[in-house]
Amino acid sequence: MSALGAIDTRPANKADIAREFGNARTTYDSSSRLQRLMGNTMFETVQSQTRMAGCALDLGCGTGWFTRKLAGLGNFVSVTGMDLSPGMIEHAGANTPYDIIWTVADAEAIPLPDQSCDLIFSNLMIQWCAAPAQVLRECRRVLRPGGTLVVSTLLDGTLRELDKAWRQADPGQNHVNRFESEATLREAVSRELPGAGIETKALRLPYTSPLTLAAELKHLGAGYKNVSRRRSMTAPGRLRAMCRHYPREPEGGVVASYEAAWVSWSCHGINYKTQTEKE
Repeated sequence: MSALGAIDTRPANKADIAREFGNARTTYDSSSRLQRLMGNTMFETVQSQTRMAGCALDLGCGTGWFTRKLAGLGNFVSVTGMDLSPGMIEHAGANTPYDIIWTVADAEAIPLPDQSCDLIFSNLMIQWCAAPAQVLRECRRVLRPGGTLVVSTLLDGTLRELDKAWRQADPGQNHVNRFESEATLREAVSRELPGAGIETKALRLPYTSPLTLAAELKHLGAGYKNVSRRRSMTAPGRLRAMCRHYPREPEGGVVASYEAAWVSWSCHGINYKTQTEKE
């Protein structure tokens, strides 16, 4: 979410992000409605297009939900689940019947050789990265000619209702993560992945109350991540004020908006340098 005024929007450091997602490893799958909705859109594409191929990489695999689905297709010689969080990787590795390679690694520096993957699948991970364009560049590097990259992310406007309610309840303090604009995403994709397709869609998910939404974000490990965030628990009075300011639906529940984006790209083996690399 874009900042207003002097609010600091710098993301938390990677160690904090990894730890918080790791702490949510046992509650993540039961709360991942949005993650499965967006991931299934990509998985259906992969399922319909993929033939017998070599290596598949699930980048930002979390609990390994989609890593296991990819392995279950039986179309790949090897499947790797890669995540920044050691806790997530430990949990994923303990809950799979498949022969999957589980790796702790940073998506901005994928520890795989050039042109070593036939499919890269990345569901709702890239928005947590400080340099999303670097992740796309790394994906391009490790993808083989003829390979496919599918990525999902969230854009500016996501959780707009929660953001507005918090700004009224607690002025001057951000409570919602920053998301890139669609224009910024399109610029990065055009630069790093020439010819890639981008699809966007506004999604709205229902919740019984703002507290239900807040609990879901906590169970996902997807709470507000910023270097200047308060480290103490949010005061009950502020939380009640946020709930009062959150818009209600006619039947009494609430909705949360998510600005979804999917990127798909096929590597045609073109040897080129981006403008960033040329400079």
